[in-house]
Amino acid sequence: MGAPLLAQVLGAGPTGALAALALAEVGWQVHLEDPLSAVQLLRRQRAYALSHSSRLLLQRLGLWQELTPDLAPFRSLQLCDLEVGGRVPFSSADLGPAARHSPAANSVGWVLQHRPLMELLLERLESNPCVRLALGGTVSSEGSEQTADLVVAADGSDSPNRSSLGIGSWRLPYRQACLSVQVRLRGSAPDQAWELFRAQGPFAVLPLGGDHFQLVWSAPAQRLRALESLDPVAFLDQLAGVLPDGLQVEALLDTPRAFPVALGMAHRCHRGNTVLLGETLHRCHPVGGQGLNLCWRDVRALQKQAERAARGRLAVAAIGRSYAWNRWGDVLLTLLATDLLVRLFSNRQPLLLGLRRLILGLLGGGAPLRRLSLKAMTLGPCQLTAPWSE
Repeated sequence: MGAPLLAQVLGAGPTGALAALALAEVGWQVHLEDPLSAVQLLRRQRAYALSHSSRLLLQRLGLWQELTPDLAPFRSLQLCDLEVGGRVPFSSADLGPAARHSPAANSVGWVLQHRPLMELLLERLESNPCVRLALGGTVSSEGSEQTADLVVAADGSDSPNRSSLGIGSWRLPYRQACLSVQVRLRGSAPDQAWELFRAQGPFAVLPLGGDHFQLVWSAPAQRLRALESLDPVAFLDQLAGVLPDGLQVEALLDTPRAFPVALGMAHRCHRGNTVLLGETLHRCHPVGGQGLNLCWRDVRALQKQAERAARGRLAVAAIGRSYAWNRWGDVLLTLLATDLLVRLFSNRQPLLLGLRRLILGLLGGGAPLRRLSLKAMTLGPCQLTAPWSE
């Protein structure tokens, strides 16, 4: 056997860190670099909605069991259109018998805080003999193509590495922004999530365990900037006015933070021996919690091609092309689906209100259609025939 193949991963956020572990797991040597220190990487305040595609990847990498104490499962997802008064409940029953009988797979999804995720990823990276970490320094990809067999750019939506490669991207900003805040909430079961459709934009309520919930509030950017500046009592008054009857916020648990959202896609997935991963490749609206899960499906696709190369079944020079071929369908369909949801449900246009009633009626009355929709949301739109568990 020859020397192990070498990958250089640029960016040590959740996607880059997971990619480094995934490549090491199939026999590659990995250099992982990020200009942020470990302390800075841990500092981010947010929570992620994990789908079954992410669960399967974490299980393959031996991470799922250790994360289980920090996961908040939701076995029910209430899809509510507050403009037409329609509601569709998705539950673990819609997963089918194969998933319901698997203890690891019997939830619609899970919510995980950023810090425990990054703590485990960094711990595994530091202890893995195939991974060399370079955090907190100045990261440069100059000369990396001469030393690394594969370069993975996972440095975010404003990636300087993508720019240095001359890969352009298209970006369509939404008029909406999103505001994220954690609260103590009454009126919802601890294992229930909500996706609320309002004229100003979607509103997600994600369980964090007990009576703690993460709210992701979409609305015009100017309104959210004004909400950020309110004192806690005034903010809670505004929040009470947008939640449906029965949900009552008792207290804020952190500081509300607004962030811009956009639809975006790089013009290509790779150039030379460099591949684009996660938000370096694509961006979507957070409706339905698709963002991180789409990024981690990139990781799984790259791992498959890297494993083929490590076994001599794929030329190293062909990894980028094979990876791109495997990702275009999932990425484009997911971006299209999230964009369509936002545009269809963020208005009060009479013709669209009728269409929305029809869609909700079909979903509510048809278990096979709910199961198909849930599979597309949680495994990816190109995996409708895939099993829930492996």
